Amino acid sequence: MSYLPFEVGDEFSEDISNLTIKELFKTGFFKDVLISSEKNTIVLNVVENPTIKYFDFQNYDEGSDVLSPELIEEILKNFNLSIGDIYSEKLISDLINELKNLYISKGFYAIEIKDNLELDSNNRIGIELDISEGERSLIESFQINGNTYFDSDELLKQFEIGEPDFLIINYFTKKDQFSQNSFDAGVENLVKKYVEEGFLDFEISKKDINFDKEQNKVNIVITVNEGTQYKISDILFEGGVENDYINLKQILLTKKGDLVKRKKILLDIKNVNRFYTDKGYAFAKVNSTFVPKNNKEELDIILSIDLGEKYYINRIIISGNTRTQDSVIRRELNINEGQIYSKTDLDESIKRVKRLGFFSNVDSSIKKLEVSNSINFLINVEETKTGQFAVGLSHSNSSGASLIGSIRQNNILGTGNTFNAEFRNSKAAEEMSFFFSDPYYKNSRNRISYGAFTKSLDASGLDLSSYLIDENGINFGLGIPISDTESINSEIRLSSMNVTCGAVFASADYEAKQCASNDKIDNNISISYIDNTLDDFFMPTEGNKTSIKLTSTTPLSEFKYISLDASYKKYVPLSSELTFNHTARLNLATGYDGKSLPFFKRYYGGGSSSVRGFDFNSLGAKYSNGTAKGGESSVLSSVSIITPAKTFGIDQENIRLATFIDAGSVNEKLSDFNIDDIRATTGVALSWLTPIGPIGFNAATALLSKNNDNIENFTFELGTSF
Repeated sequence: MSYLPFEVGDEFSEDISNLTIKELFKTGFFKDVLISSEKNTIVLNVVENPTIKYFDFQNYDEGSDVLSPELIEEILKNFNLSIGDIYSEKLISDLINELKNLYISKGFYAIEIKDNLELDSNNRIGIELDISEGERSLIESFQINGNTYFDSDELLKQFEIGEPDFLIINYFTKKDQFSQNSFDAGVENLVKKYVEEGFLDFEISKKDINFDKEQNKVNIVITVNEGTQYKISDILFEGGVENDYINLKQILLTKKGDLVKRKKILLDIKNVNRFYTDKGYAFAKVNSTFVPKNNKEELDIILSIDLGEKYYINRIIISGNTRTQDSVIRRELNINEGQIYSKTDLDESIKRVKRLGFFSNVDSSIKKLEVSNSINFLINVEETKTGQFAVGLSHSNSSGASLIGSIRQNNILGTGNTFNAEFRNSKAAEEMSFFFSDPYYKNSRNRISYGAFTKSLDASGLDLSSYLIDENGINFGLGIPISDTESINSEIRLSSMNVTCGAVFASADYEAKQCASNDKIDNNISISYIDNTLDDFFMPTEGNKTSIKLTSTTPLSEFKYISLDASYKKYVPLSSELTFNHTARLNLATGYDGKSLPFFKRYYGGGSSSVRGFDFNSLGAKYSNGTAKGGESSVLSSVSIITPAKTFGIDQENIRLATFIDAGSVNEKLSDFNIDDIRATTGVALSWLTPIGPIGFNAATALLSKNNDNIENFTFELGTSF
């Protein structure tokens, strides 16, 4: 009764009768409605639609990547269809059409769907949808017409789909399998390609997708209208500060006479915006418009600048740090309370905080105060474990059973200072060491570090084929910043050591000359340059890190050697989900003044921090027992593509996956480098920042190897990231 458009007492007419039927059919409850009248009584005779008893989708292939139980459930939910709902012939028809369109978008043009209905005596209906998918339609031909600026092959590369590749390759790429989503994405790429080259009027005038039912083939023809290729006549400004216009033109990538390239213009808008946000205009807006010139192939670009108010930093509010002192975070900031707002300074400040390595996550935001032209800068950190404590037992051939204890803390008492202490005690060895570093000595940005170590080993406990080193020493370091990202560091290290070799190791086939040496004093000094612009300590996605270190013994040293160690890391974001990483490392060392490089100062290669897929420290020349000698030089290069785990549906922010190629070699002498010595591997890696520190897993297979190489396809380590 609530759906009727009249009440008792109203005058009834043919119009009201028609409206009543319309309103009742609109409810979807009825498949028939009849209205009659007896004197002053209106009689409604209705035939109810049945209720849905069950749904059943039959004969669909989950392997076709079109339908799945989860997708079926989602589709029924979108159509408001569930058991107990009222059956509607139109709704089921719409559902079938939706499913057909879904199959056609995936290339199944021969799709047929029949609905089998079963009505019981209680007016309940069972619905069976019998799906005949047929074969996926394959692309027979794909053509683009009307193009003159780009050739057709270049344009067809914008599509993931197309005419089939070579038979074996096509088996894997499945390039000729039509997909509407892939087609639409390719069309979008096509438009972007032309617009990026200044064809602002470019349009696709025709898209013909023809299905040959007999052969189950698809033929595609796209017709384009390239239009005019525009150049820039001039770049003008509106708003902002007129005196800044000359400076603004100097920071623009786009110049007069250039083609109108959208990416460059978007970057210019970003640069102009950054110019003013660094001057305190925190909410400045920049928009672009194009104005045609009399010459139909030229346009003026007008950049409209809306500055708004100039803002200042009211307060810097830090939260989330339960161990780290506020001052440790604040001293990394390039901006202070009361200072004029600067977007660049804020961004660089957050990068510096991330590079500390104390936090697994650092978020920042700004909050505008309503009562003044001031802003609060909010920093929220999530602390990670910066310390390790270990007590345990170990056993080795060189020292027997050992009791080990260590404390490592990179942020001791939340001060940002580093303290490491370690001891080892066994029948054959006693070792103790400590190290301390203060990165802000006396509130300056100068870093000091110092440490001491002692190691005493009993030669009678040694394996006869090995060697031992008894050593006592101290070290002192000083680091001086030369910019926000660069520093010069120096260290002096003084130790007294006694090298004792086992009988086999002291033989002529091993290191007889060095084992017979009476050298004891090792005094060296090193100077290094470090430039670090990475945006995160554990999981960077952008920036570089360069390190160059030169080490040489001093006249006080009885050992005589010099070394050069250089490394480079680069991270480039390819998209929001992908990061390109390139790592390179070069190590060179040699003896001088008639002495050889001590064998315990040689370089080694292989393992998770070198060429993954080879056993740890196994590369290069070998002794007669098969163990690596090490060398005076090593070179390593690695490239990888990194993505967060969420790309693969893993709901974990601190896991990253990568595919990599590693290559490197170790050479016994500096003059021995031979391209034949290079080893290479490829594989996949996982890095996981856990509460106990970073964990790494690597699975690799060799690309370049030799028969006597020690292969290790899978490795695990605690304390690594990429």
